[in-house]
Amino acid sequence: MDVDSATTAEADHDPSEEAVAANGAVRLSESQSSLPLQQQQENSDMNNSDSVDGGGGGGGVVAGPRCAPSYSVVNALMDKKEDGPGPRCGHTLTAVPAVGEEGNPGYIGPRLILFGGATALEGNSAASGTPTSAGSAGIRLAGATADVHCYDALTNKWTRVTPIGEPPTPRAAHVATAVGTMVVIQGGIGPAGLSAEDLHVLDLTQQRPRWHRVVVHGPGPGPRYGHVMALVGQRYLIAIGGNDGKRPLADVWALDTAAKPYEWRKLEPEGEGPPPCMYATASARSDGLLLLCGGRDANSVPLASAYGLAKHRDGRWEWAIAPGVSPSSRYQHAAVFVNARLHVSGGALGGGRMVEDSSSVAVLDTAAGVWCDTKSVVTSPRTGRYSADAAGGDASVELTRRCRHAAAAVGDLIFIYGGLRGGVLLDDLLVAEDLAAAETTSAASHAAAAAAASNLDQGRLQGRYGFTDDRTRASIPDPAADGAVVVGSPVAPPVNGDIYTDISTENAMLQGSRALSKGVEYLVEASAAEAEAITAALAAAKARRVNGEVELPDRDRGAEATSSGKQISTQIKPDSAGPNNSVPAGVRLHHRAVVVAAETGGALGGMVRQLSIDQFENEGRRVSYGTPESATAARKLLDRQMSIHSVAKKVIAHLLKPRGWKPPVRRQFFLDCNEIADLCDCAERIFASEPSVLQLKAPIKIFGDLHGQFGDLMRLFDEYGSPSTAGDIAYIDYLFLGDYVDRGQHSMETISLLLALKVEHPHQVHLIRGNHEAADINALFGFRIECIERMGERDGIWTWHRINRLFNWLPLAALIEKKIICMHGGIGRSINHVEQIENIQRPIAMEAGSIVLMDLLWSDPTENDSVEGLRPNARGPGLVTFGPDRVMEFCNNNDLQLIVRAHECVMDGFERFAQGHLITLFSATNYCGTANNAGAILVLGRDLVVVPKLIHPLPPAISSPETSPERLIEDTWMQELNANRPPTPTRGRPQTNDRGSLAWI
Repeated sequence: MDVDSATTAEADHDPSEEAVAANGAVRLSESQSSLPLQQQQENSDMNNSDSVDGGGGGGGVVAGPRCAPSYSVVNALMDKKEDGPGPRCGHTLTAVPAVGEEGNPGYIGPRLILFGGATALEGNSAASGTPTSAGSAGIRLAGATADVHCYDALTNKWTRVTPIGEPPTPRAAHVATAVGTMVVIQGGIGPAGLSAEDLHVLDLTQQRPRWHRVVVHGPGPGPRYGHVMALVGQRYLIAIGGNDGKRPLADVWALDTAAKPYEWRKLEPEGEGPPPCMYATASARSDGLLLLCGGRDANSVPLASAYGLAKHRDGRWEWAIAPGVSPSSRYQHAAVFVNARLHVSGGALGGGRMVEDSSSVAVLDTAAGVWCDTKSVVTSPRTGRYSADAAGGDASVELTRRCRHAAAAVGDLIFIYGGLRGGVLLDDLLVAEDLAAAETTSAASHAAAAAAASNLDQGRLQGRYGFTDDRTRASIPDPAADGAVVVGSPVAPPVNGDIYTDISTENAMLQGSRALSKGVEYLVEASAAEAEAITAALAAAKARRVNGEVELPDRDRGAEATSSGKQISTQIKPDSAGPNNSVPAGVRLHHRAVVVAAETGGALGGMVRQLSIDQFENEGRRVSYGTPESATAARKLLDRQMSIHSVAKKVIAHLLKPRGWKPPVRRQFFLDCNEIADLCDCAERIFASEPSVLQLKAPIKIFGDLHGQFGDLMRLFDEYGSPSTAGDIAYIDYLFLGDYVDRGQHSMETISLLLALKVEHPHQVHLIRGNHEAADINALFGFRIECIERMGERDGIWTWHRINRLFNWLPLAALIEKKIICMHGGIGRSINHVEQIENIQRPIAMEAGSIVLMDLLWSDPTENDSVEGLRPNARGPGLVTFGPDRVMEFCNNNDLQLIVRAHECVMDGFERFAQGHLITLFSATNYCGTANNAGAILVLGRDLVVVPKLIHPLPPAISSPETSPERLIEDTWMQELNANRPPTPTRGRPQTNDRGSLAWI
């Protein structure tokens, strides 16, 4: 390839330099030192004034983002020498998540897959370790390979992998990225010149890896090397730049992995993007932001800039310049995201020089908008050159003084392998841990994180939930006499004596503080996974609001957030009954959670105390549809439909089996497209007749997120009554708070049954919308894939589209007895009055919604009652969390006593906030198979007493169709999806003692 030179700009270099030497050696640009090491040190001694502190405050630690971590050498194991990759450069290192669950047959832990690269040097005195001069024809890399090596992160062991199938040709300077448990490889250069542009896939799902070649239709990026490729939004393969053998490039190509037939599409992103360059690096943040940094331009000048590439919901792609001051220009470096921090290591400067000072390890903290090196936050560019004073004996600076290496991350661990240093190929594996993975950039958040960490080894914080039983009553302030919420102790049906809730100190302290921190750090990282599909919509909503396109009630503008996050209200509370804003008496949580089951039989029935729910008064409890006229018209419409609901009856007969339902052995869904269309048509007419905010009466049961975990829905029906004539539908309503699909294995059963129940019992069963009831979201998190898998591609895609059209009609909130409001997400920054939700017109797609809709479906409470105002939300840029002051203000503005919302996994199934004025509810147990959380519902009595009712997660059956080899193969897609798009963080206390969970890893 081309030559690095200190004296020559290579804008017009001979393209023939990109070819391979006649002896088959791969000709690549020299990026290691072309000067003798002694002369390097002499030159660097002349630059001692280039202090590493460089504006960083004399090397003092700056409050806020942590500095870049230090690397150390990993003494990896191997059975034989051939198992290790050996010295090489120009290779790729790709992190692949675990397959299966630890302890189960076929489990494979997280791995690093190393592919290709050059294993020898020619054209210089490499054998003696002496590099060539700066003005020479460069170093030629020989021994290009196509071998595969695997590093098991749990066993610390290298193995040589020999996949079946036809492998790619030997190559170096190629690109690779993970798509689930598959590694996709493209481009590069080998002994025969530029490698073909074909996509090669190494499938690691099974015990024996296999090579595949992906058929891609139409034109694509073409053969190139020195480019970048990453998976954006867990969906789009993005390839950028590189060199086609003639010149550096700046083009951007995208391949949608969710659309067949596969085809590349050339993008024309808006905004200011990078210049034509090669040898840059790119990594995708978990929320879908791709960050490209460094590289070498057409004039062989190393670049220091960083650019972000993001996809808007309307399909547009846009470049944006990343904030902060990069510590050094560089190319042929490595970069990888850990949470919101891009870790950059090594790199070349040109002219035989490498990045050698404290800038050899750098971090771009995208949450704080700053660069950090190993010493401080960077406020001015460094030189990148070695300085004896700057190095100060820092071994990690020397370790990372390399180029053409590769990096990958497993959890919060960053691994580096191989590369070049001083004309010598390296064969070491380095590791660093990003201890700042779960930290935010504000001092207050640092203090909160430290406090939380200090309490992790003490189990649950005393009084966290404020249970008013004898064990914790002393820690709870006495409630006010006039209607303050009183929380009871939840009572749940035990599972074999609750043996699955492991609270032993042995497990809690496993691996010391490092294991304790990993669950928190991983979940913080995971929380951004869903934001890719909503960030752009939020920005668009803001723009429409500024342009006057979104009409909100005038009172919506009455409260503005101050810099401290507090709300300054300029509005008078509507319908105020008096001069004070005291909360009227009425709504309270019962002092204990009562277990109610339809029958006493079964595995769990005889193990719990049961209390009849007949105490609820069987009074008029119909939904008010606004005016009496509209209510009558709606009832007539619904009554007319009842005679034609054969599909709904079929679904209920097939699925509503609280005690007898078993997962189907065959995944083929039992309804066809025509039946699903009839079901959706009937349900859609009902939803269209309902207001955006339902007006409901007690008694009522409230369900949180279900996420396709149909078995949990059946368990809740079994334990606490089911919506059937044989159950309790005659005297209690059912309200579901959204997120019916995605993540779980049985989204189709879940949504089909709920729609059928709505059609069969339109006045007793109520559904509102969650953030996953949107096509852009459930296309990414499992529902679309499940439809295709279970109904075939054509019928599955049609079904997915039809159900998502129905989702646009779902009501958005529910008001119970005009005292309790139920919603999916929260009030965010924009919702001050219920009328704002009522004024949202349906049908409405997520991308067409306002900030009010985004806040309603996506916002969360702050971490605890001590954090007030508005704070950034870890789910992604533009989203917020709201404090207890916002909750109290909203309740006062609307004469409400309680907010019930879902949207976040909580360990006990429900969790109080704002002194009990807000309850988070989550009904799916062991969310995504990793959280080990309980599920809960709330039962609101006619006397407005709220009773929490819990179920605990069940272990998998020892032997059942669910655990058969055929079933494991069929479920691989969901395991991969949940591994690659991790669940949102568990609110409260994450479980770090579960070795089989992603959080533990």
